Amino acid sequence: MTTETPRWLKSSYSGNGGQCIEVASHLIASRGVVPVRDSKNPSGPVLDIPATAFASFVAGVKDGEVDR
Repeated sequence: MTTETPRWLKSSYSGNGGQCIEVASHLIASRGVVPVRDSKNPSGPVLDIPATAFASFVAGVKDGEVDR
């Protein structure tokens, strides 16, 4: 198990509307998950999304399968 601290990143496409998430994708290799949190509440809960599920989600967004 790793004790590496998450390095949170927000998409460069995110505006200042306050509806953003941050991910710590550098932990995929060591933990097999993508930690996700609300950028407005950095001390709040973190969801650990399995890497394969997150990759499927991103692919769906890119393919237009995820609608606003």
